Amino acid sequence: MNKIFKYRYYLARRTTQLLVLGSYFLANLYGWEMVKGNLSSSLLLGFIPLSDPFATLQTFFAGAVISADILVGALVVLLFYAVLGGRFFCSWICPVNIITETAAALRRKLGLGSKDVPSLLSRQIRYWVIALTLLLSFLFSVSAFEVISPIGIAHRGVIFGFGMGWFFLLALFFFDLFSQKYGWCGHICPLGGFNALVGKYSLIKITHDVDKCIHSQECFLVCPEVQILHAVGKQSHIVTGKECIKCARCIEVCDSGAFEVSIVGIAKQLKEGA
Repeated sequence: MNKIFKYRYYLARRTTQLLVLGSYFLANLYGWEMVKGNLSSSLLLGFIPLSDPFATLQTFFAGAVISADILVGALVVLLFYAVLGGRFFCSWICPVNIITETAAALRRKLGLGSKDVPSLLSRQIRYWVIALTLLLSFLFSVSAFEVISPIGIAHRGVIFGFGMGWFFLLALFFFDLFSQKYGWCGHICPLGGFNALVGKYSLIKITHDVDKCIHSQECFLVCPEVQILHAVGKQSHIVTGKECIKCARCIEVCDSGAFEVSIVGIAKQLKEGA
């Protein structure tokens, strides 16, 4: 029971990811009204529109007319990310997270961490990819990232069958395994970058109590956005910068209880420069 409680966030995340994918699969197989569509645009319970704001923005740049239901759905999700979620989608919904976390765990087992090459993969790349995605969407009148998105490939694969999509997802897995830890999610994915910008001051944060810290460094080994831990062990503070994916892995591996989930007001975040 203690081990289940220790990894409660991991178990909750995986359960949520599988339930989301399973809901789309069963809805497609049996025509259930619970959820229709895909991770870019869905109709929940037959009347609640949910749309990925980044996908909607690409559609706008591509020159398409945004319908009222898509716009409302994008605003609903945007509000959730801005107020509560931040990059919640990345660790609690996105199917690619399962692939990249598996690669990261295997990377640690094989002792490949020393081969990280930060100079070759800047974490700022994702923000440039956002700009490139919108430019390509405008130039070619197509939602550029949606065409090649591994998120869409994984989602469609679960529902309709992977086909050649297996090769793309395997390539991503080996890229993360041998190139750099969380190379895709932590450096390149424009959706993660977009959600980071939107949720910079979201209210759900991770806080660190330096008085409880035993400097085990375990949090540094598991965090997919390790740069946000720069002050851990030095002072009590709001840990999470905008790139935090809300995975709570730091809480799970910290035996001293130095990390916890907190509701932090925007004023305090601005004061601490979170």
